[in-house]
Amino acid sequence: MPTELSPTARALRTLEILQSRPAGVTADELAASLGVTERAARRYVGILREAGIPVHSARGPYGGYRLGRGARLPPVVFTEPEALGLVMAVLDGQPAAADPDADDLVGTALGKVIRALPESVGRQAAALREHASAAPDRHASRPDPALTSRLVAASAVRRRVLVTYRSESGNEWEAEVDPWAVVVRYGRWYLLCHSHRADAIRTYRIDRVRAVRETAHTFETPDGLDPVAALEENLGQGWAFPTRVVFDAPMAEVLPLIRPPMGRLEPSGEGCALVGSTRNPTMYAQEWLAQLPLAFRVEGGQELRAAVGVLAARFTAAVTDET
Repeated sequence: MPTELSPTARALRTLEILQSRPAGVTADELAASLGVTERAARRYVGILREAGIPVHSARGPYGGYRLGRGARLPPVVFTEPEALGLVMAVLDGQPAAADPDADDLVGTALGKVIRALPESVGRQAAALREHASAAPDRHASRPDPALTSRLVAASAVRRRVLVTYRSESGNEWEAEVDPWAVVVRYGRWYLLCHSHRADAIRTYRIDRVRAVRETAHTFETPDGLDPVAALEENLGQGWAFPTRVVFDAPMAEVLPLIRPPMGRLEPSGEGCALVGSTRNPTMYAQEWLAQLPLAFRVEGGQELRAAVGVLAARFTAAVTDET
């Protein structure tokens, strides 16, 4: 930081650093950010306190400074592109938020944000909300925000939890799990975890979680965990109906076209085979296989073969001339 900055400018910079680090910043970190000694950094903290800004400190090797409750901070200011981008993201993820009169939690919050914007920016954001139309995603699900927050908090501090879960069939059970990560995928929220009940990786839809309770146990997340990749891979395993789809093309050509939930691609003769499982053979045939631009043969899973046969008959009938 340039040395010609005034004490006032450095104090304001100190406030900015504390705002960006709500968990706290150590004295040496603050000094390094300001480009001054620790003694000088403490002096700028003192200036903030004299101005009535509550800055708390903790002693010890892990001590430091953080803003206390009641700090009167400057308002958040959005540029017009930022405000419009925020409204677009909300409407994309929560179509019901487009209606200001609807009883929608996200819509209510969006209205508060728009009303807090400067008039010129807020007017454009309100117009976008009023005149844009959003079609609901039939595959999306909205979990309870409080339960989702508890799972995220437990994941952040590596705390094992007990979850009460209700399956699609309506059966309810309790499982003790290590909540590795919360993942959002195509409008659905999932908990990627290790289930001690099954002693295996599990993915639970959070909208089906009925309760969350922390335990006294902690856990370690696997090294190098990629939550999205792990979720995708897990979604393609353990379902009721096995699948095996064979391609004569090389793996390098097929692999970019395969989504992980479809199964695992492995070498087979001169080509490769897609091996996995599904709970919905009709969906697998219509929404996944039918979109592949390569020739394939369904060799495994009589349920999937039947679903592909029905789909093939429909398309054949669609181009058959009646006599």
